[in-house]
Amino acid sequence: MSSANSTLAPPSKHIVIIGGSLAGLFTATPLLRLGHRVTILERSPTPLLHDQGAGIVAGGETLAWFRRHDLFQREISVGSTTRLYLDREGGVVDREDWKQRMTSWDLVWNLSRANFNGEGGRGYIEGKDWARVEGSEEVKKQWERARYEYGREATGLQEKDEKVVVKWRSTREGAEEGLLEGSEEADVVIAADGPSSRLKGIMLGENKASKRTYAGYVAFRGTVRESELSAGSTEVFVEKFTFFHADGVQILAYTIPGHQGTLEKGKRLINWVWYWNELEENEAYVELMTDSEGARHRFTLPTGGKSQSSPFSTAQIGKAIVVTLLTKTVQPQVWKRQQQRAMDLLPPQFAELVTKTEKPFVQAITDVEPPQQGTPVGRLLHGKAGVVGDALAGFRPHTAASTSQAAFDALQLERVFAGDMSWEEYEADVLGFAQSWQRRGVMLGNRSQFGSHPLSQGHVDGPVSREQLHMRQRQQQQIVDEQ
Repeated sequence: MSSANSTLAPPSKHIVIIGGSLAGLFTATPLLRLGHRVTILERSPTPLLHDQGAGIVAGGETLAWFRRHDLFQREISVGSTTRLYLDREGGVVDREDWKQRMTSWDLVWNLSRANFNGEGGRGYIEGKDWARVEGSEEVKKQWERARYEYGREATGLQEKDEKVVVKWRSTREGAEEGLLEGSEEADVVIAADGPSSRLKGIMLGENKASKRTYAGYVAFRGTVRESELSAGSTEVFVEKFTFFHADGVQILAYTIPGHQGTLEKGKRLINWVWYWNELEENEAYVELMTDSEGARHRFTLPTGGKSQSSPFSTAQIGKAIVVTLLTKTVQPQVWKRQQQRAMDLLPPQFAELVTKTEKPFVQAITDVEPPQQGTPVGRLLHGKAGVVGDALAGFRPHTAASTSQAAFDALQLERVFAGDMSWEEYEADVLGFAQSWQRRGVMLGNRSQFGSHPLSQGHVDGPVSREQLHMRQRQQQQIVDEQ
């Protein structure tokens, strides 16, 4: 890994990637195509990661990755040409011409998984495209070098001469005694295990690896099928990016692909995100992050409930995976209270989205600062390890740049392994990207939640503290209760 210009003869290196979500898959596929043997270790105990029903803004880096590496050449996004800003009554107070592409987490993940090793993606990709890709001898040879090992949680790293040994423990339910723990020997290890990365601290040193910290507010998220919207909501949400701002509150919505990535009108989804201030030490926050079965979650309470393992019971027959969703969800009283707040505080179109959502989930908004410029994030452990994606830096979702970061890091890393870029250039690029967007996310989030947005209603002069906003929300709730 120490030489960017060496000639690589496939399969020249065994690369182990920790984390099988988007950053891991985005990183794995280009390296596989360069002739390497690639193993992904994913801690989820089931073959498929849980679809949280989340929308993604498909930035230029993401679209570039798919143009370059999608064997199936499937359209992944819905177009949006306009940004709308609503007032409390639902009227349009501002409009901008702004072209963007929107997609969904489940479509991007399934398509990325299919490109990596031919698994996942069933139902998302047309049969003729599967037949074309699976019929390629070159692709078959690539897939023989690709392994996606689910139920493998990395627990440690150990240098062994020119190799790195990755130790893991099994998270698979019912794992046999001899398969409870094990190891993988690699030439290169890449940490793509998200903003709570355990391995980053080992690679960088705990004193150089920033911790994931709560930003003082959460995001309620959900989706509603396009065909279920009223005419008024259809007008402001379909193929538009729509916002409402008030003190301490921001909600937004946009159109994303529907079930199994369908782009058919009427079957697409309206994805919404509602930012809500909540102090971490308050009982309301604890209740918010506790699921319907009483389990406390640290950062995310997804639609199916479990935060550290998949909320699925699964059986696998060949490449067909039968999935049964378990029942942990947001507590009913929490969701009922938030739906009432939607009717009291939001424009009617947004209130409609919230009240029609059947599977909401909650995400604590957090910060993960990137390492300083000059840190050799691609040449850690004496040139045998690197960090990418959210593990490198965690952005607030206002930036809509987390998926873009994963794609950008992967494309730049591909250039290094192909001999087209030095490690110094790569590290300057990925750290520059991370630092710029991480700072921008903090600025956007703090202005939205603790300051005064130019298009907010009832905004006050100067910044608003978390405590002031929390008190204001309590007062608003008391008024609602008294009514």
